[in-house]
Amino acid sequence: MAKASEIKNGNILRFNGELVQVEEFIHRTPGNLRAFYQARMRNVKTGKLVEYRFRTDEEVEICRVETSDYQYLYEDGEFLVVMDNNTFEQFNIPKKLFGDPVRFLKEGMNVIIAFESEEPIMAQTPSHVELEITYTEPAVKGDTSTNALKYATVETGVEIKVPMFINQGDKVRVDARTGDYIERVK
Repeated sequence: MAKASEIKNGNILRFNGELVQVEEFIHRTPGNLRAFYQARMRNVKTGKLVEYRFRTDEEVEICRVETSDYQYLYEDGEFLVVMDNNTFEQFNIPKKLFGDPVRFLKEGMNVIIAFESEEPIMAQTPSHVELEITYTEPAVKGDTSTNALKYATVETGVEIKVPMFINQGDKVRVDARTGDYIERVK
């Protein structure tokens, strides 16, 4: 157990039996009242925001979270199978931990996973991925006079919007968080 004064932004705490990540932690000393710490925390599993005032001497449990790089191997139902790059040990990670960017994940990519006592609590894909265009309509001469976009399907099966000059077989860089086209890769 640690004192509330030892908490820092980004720490993972066990708060009311749930794991929460500290987003904002401010020391307040209002007028002639006792000092306290104002904390804004997000539940790791549900994403729900929690605000709480800690007394300066209040006991808190700071969890030890191990974060490491893993290689994505394949999909297995509701789980993704990843491999530790050092020990070659394989883990089943729930798809929902990755969120929406999981649709841009292809086999062999590196992902970051955080474990708290053998339980995966957070998973993160690369922010930008390079994917090949598997299908798109050919551009017609004269279509490029404006910033027109067309639909294209990438190798993971997701449909994104790309500029008219992108052709089938081109490699493009995509923002995995939003699904937006960034640039063509040479």
